[in-house]
Amino acid sequence: MKKLYYNAPGFEEELRALADRPGYPPEIESQVAAIIEDVRKEGDAAIVRYAAKFDHTELDPSRFRVTEEEIDEAEQLLSEREKKAIDTALFQVRDFALATLPRPWSASPRPGVTLGEKFTPMDRVGVYIPGGTAPLVSTVLHTAGIAGAAGVREIVATTPANREGKVHPAVLYAMRRAGVTEILRLGGVYGVAALALGTESIRRVEKLVGPGNAYVTAAKKLLYGRVAIDMVAGPSEILVIADAHANPEFIAADLLSQAEHGSGLEQAVLVTTDRAMIERVEAAFRRQKATLPRIATIERVEEHGVFLIHAADLEQAARIASAYAPEHLEIQTENPEAVAAKITAAGAIFLGPWTPEPIGDFCAGPSHVLPTASSARYFNGLETAGFFRRTSLVKYEESALRREVGIVECFGEMEGLAAHGRAGTIRVK
Repeated sequence: MKKLYYNAPGFEEELRALADRPGYPPEIESQVAAIIEDVRKEGDAAIVRYAAKFDHTELDPSRFRVTEEEIDEAEQLLSEREKKAIDTALFQVRDFALATLPRPWSASPRPGVTLGEKFTPMDRVGVYIPGGTAPLVSTVLHTAGIAGAAGVREIVATTPANREGKVHPAVLYAMRRAGVTEILRLGGVYGVAALALGTESIRRVEKLVGPGNAYVTAAKKLLYGRVAIDMVAGPSEILVIADAHANPEFIAADLLSQAEHGSGLEQAVLVTTDRAMIERVEAAFRRQKATLPRIATIERVEEHGVFLIHAADLEQAARIASAYAPEHLEIQTENPEAVAAKITAAGAIFLGPWTPEPIGDFCAGPSHVLPTASSARYFNGLETAGFFRRTSLVKYEESALRREVGIVECFGEMEGLAAHGRAGTIRVK
């Protein structure tokens, strides 16, 4: 846990280092690239080998896919309370997704000209569901649930299996409810590579979405171009802006909620205008940590990824947060909306003391698949429109072409593209 004070030497340098943090250790790319190349060359054989190596699961191509019978069995293992939680969260995620569907439009901005856009759902997308340290049931809803609302015909989910080759029953139930059409028990780099590249038994997808650990994040980056991706989203992070009115117990609980994720590369940051809040949050963090089951995981993050920062005022706090561009930003101040108006980059903003970040992780509505490592400056979180192909529509009447053909001809001359100009002039001369 590191404490930074705005009036201390080196403060600005420390902040720049935080803002420029990498999404994953760059040295892992060579390992990831080797796995991807093996999957490309060897197909199913590489999948079998890496499933045994990384997930300690003995598979053959006939067992890559989860069967309907297995999903039926999984459903019987869940309590009604668990099913209701999944169903309610799915309804709320879909409800938000449907409200944000892109809609076709057309308009006539000039006489004889009609312009517009059409949106076509993708045919086959892949969703990656992490499962190494925790079964992320909610990620199924926040990826496949949105793809289903968008009208994607084939939704392929892949997730790691345990040593017995089983997938967590709640994950399977959520997949069925979310409309997943094909479930693969494949994890990590080899799983996403199989979806992106295809193998003898796995058809490739058009787009790959979903969060993952540092290795999955690196794989998505390296596979981009062979397949579309949502973003480069790595280990989780949270930044909390707080003033003297905030509750340190709430803040500590929220910092811990991200520190427990499991990779050890997570970050949890407090930026407060109240110097005394730093000590109060630190004490609450250590006290609450002792009551949690994943203490070892949290302590790995605590050592290198927890920062308690004292800012001069809320203006500076907003600048720090915008430069950091967190995946999750909580604003626990007297007037959170006023602070939010000053934020220029964040994956998602949670306003006020009664909006803990996990409400967004699970059931609020917007997708919890969000940009990390300051990439919120140029990536958006996963959204409904991300599952569509956008096509622009252009129609000219003869009168409109005659009016603007001189522009076409002029640009053809300037760019040295005579055939471009002729394609316009041949119609009107």
